[in-house]
Amino acid sequence: MLALRLLNVVAPAYFLCISLVTFVLQLFLFLPSMREDPAATRLLSPALLHGALFLFLSANALGNYVLVIQNSPDDLGACQGSSARRALCPPPSTHFCRVCARVTLRHDHHCFFTGNCIGSRNMRNFVLFCLYTSLACLYSMVAGVAYISAVLSISFAHPLAFLTLLPTSISQFFSGAVLGSDMFVILMLYLWFAVGLACAGFCCHQLLLILRGQTRHQVRKGVAVRAQPWRKNLQEVFGKRWLLGLLVPMFNVGSEGSKPQDK
Repeated sequence: MLALRLLNVVAPAYFLCISLVTFVLQLFLFLPSMREDPAATRLLSPALLHGALFLFLSANALGNYVLVIQNSPDDLGACQGSSARRALCPPPSTHFCRVCARVTLRHDHHCFFTGNCIGSRNMRNFVLFCLYTSLACLYSMVAGVAYISAVLSISFAHPLAFLTLLPTSISQFFSGAVLGSDMFVILMLYLWFAVGLACAGFCCHQLLLILRGQTRHQVRKGVAVRAQPWRKNLQEVFGKRWLLGLLVPMFNVGSEGSKPQDK
């Protein structure tokens, strides 16, 4: 339990460090390296468009990250204690988290990167956090590849060029042909690629469970859920005005996910 509580502190710090490093690289390395196109207007300059897109992705990722932490699942403290009190709660929809030391409604899982349980009130923000984190990481990787290809004169036209970049760069780094800053960017490329794919896979998995009206906890326990149309399941999590929440990080937007439901 001590190791889990320690991970609950280290994982958010790790995520925030990656976010800070990514922002610094984008602001002080990638953006200045984008030269102005003489044929393009200031409004359509590559640096301005790149900066606006990156700020949109990172703002949504960090905004939903904060909302996942602030909008904690319902704490069903009344479900703890005697068997008579626990009988009043819907067992398939609740779960006691040892790390958070509380009973939450519609418990899905405990996310160590946010240090919080994912349940009825913050599932929508968690899915959007995974979505925008994956997009921000993959977009940073593309920008980093463009920067490395320009600085080191490397062509990524061959499909295996990205796979052979790391071992080739390590040997060149120890021989002095690659600078330390460039080597750090190359290492970040693989980190962005790994985090981006992991978040994208997790986002798709959560969306599939939402369409089925299930949670990861219910799947692990083999709990049967009430069959209903997938549109209804999607609306319970994202609400009717889902597009507004997709563009701007905010709390529940007409969502019914915060209402207790007995599955």
